[in-house]
Amino acid sequence: MQLPGGIEWVLLIVVIIVVFFGVKKIPQLARSFGKATGEYEKARTQAKNELQQIKSKEKVGREKLEEIADTLGIDYTNKNDDDLREAIEFAVNKEKEK
Repeated sequence: MQLPGGIEWVLLIVVIIVVFFGVKKIPQLARSFGKATGEYEKARTQAKNELQQIKSKEKVGREKLEEIADTLGIDYTNKNDDDLREAIEFAVNKEKEK
């Protein structure tokens, strides 16, 4: 006995779907599947855009920190964002005390 080939499997699946759901339900199932696919793509695009916004805010934040550090005369070349924030806060507090 030989197993069915590719086209035969597709025909078998189509016949099972028609028998199980009926001819009138197939367009509704196709619409639901299309809507679900559209919603998935919309959510994926939205998540991608949010990620890009977060990444761009981080870059702007670092640039702003470097600009403030330049104004205060702080060397920022070997400092990460947290260390730079601490150095800026220390310099601002030091200036307030004067």
